[in-house]
Amino acid sequence: MYTFSNVTEGRNNIAASGPGLKWNMPEEKSKLVFSTGKFIPRKERPVEASVKPTLNLSQQKVIVRLDRKRRGGKSVTVIEGLHLSTKEREALLKRLKAGLGAGGAVKGSSVEIQGDHCDAVITALANMGYRPKRSGS
Repeated sequence: MYTFSNVTEGRNNIAASGPGLKWNMPEEKSKLVFSTGKFIPRKERPVEASVKPTLNLSQQKVIVRLDRKRRGGKSVTVIEGLHLSTKEREALLKRLKAGLGAGGAVKGSSVEIQGDHCDAVITALANMGYRPKRSGS
């Protein structure tokens, strides 16, 4: 139940349509956005569970393949098996995109680069210290 009062101070008071009138909203229905009177603890970000302990680059089973399924006939080079954090995966993608002059995206645990760049990606990953293998034909 909302109650009108002539109170000019209060944490959950919202101005009503009269001069000097305020109405109090119950605490449980409040959609308060900002308040300096109440401390709200921040939620901790979850630690990325999908990243396993870091393996040596040459020990990772990196697979490079060409994919055309569900893409309207367009070719996409997919890199799988990278045991990297999301930020490291995005940095690797940025480096590959710049070197190949193509677009791409990080999708889950795989990296996708637009176009048929399997041979160039295998060469680039080998120069970085990975031991990539080509999958498919």
